Amino acid sequence: MTEKTLRTVTIIYYCDTSLELLHETGEFEQNIHGRVILPDDFKEGKSIVAVCDGEIRILNKLGDRVTIIKEAD
Repeated sequence: MTEKTLRTVTIIYYCDTSLELLHETGEFEQNIHGRVILPDDFKEGKSIVAVCDGEIRILNKLGDRVTIIKEAD
């Protein structure tokens, strides 16, 4: 019996119901070639943007720094 190899990754994604960019860090199984396998139930309802190695601390995301600029009169 072979032991499952887990890898810590951060997944960046959109939910199908929102335009907010989200992320989640967790341990997921990887295949013998090192590719991370995301379970179907995790992928359901999501559009995966990136799978990053390790725990990533995101400082800013798209839309986090949107400001209103007032025109000078």
